[in-house]
Amino acid sequence: MNTIATLHIGEKGIISDEMIDKIPLKLLEMGCLPGAEVELLQLAPLKDPLYICVNGSHLAIRKETASLIQLIKSE
Repeated sequence: MNTIATLHIGEKGIISDEMIDKIPLKLLEMGCLPGAEVELLQLAPLKDPLYICVNGSHLAIRKETASLIQLIKSE
C-alpha cells in the first residue's frame, strides 16, 4: 500500500479515492482530493511532520495523517 508517508523526497503520487473517508476534512478543503498530484518536498529532522506540495500548495502534515492517504505512484 502506497501512502504519502511511504514517499521519498522528490517522489510524486496521485491521491487515490480509497479510504477518502479517513482523510481529515481540513486536508480535503486544502486540496488533498482524489486525483490530485502530491510530491514529498522535505522531512522534519525526526521525520514528522512531512512537507508536501499538492496542486501547487505547500502543506505540512503529520506522518500519522500522511499514512492514511493512499496514493497511486506516478512516474
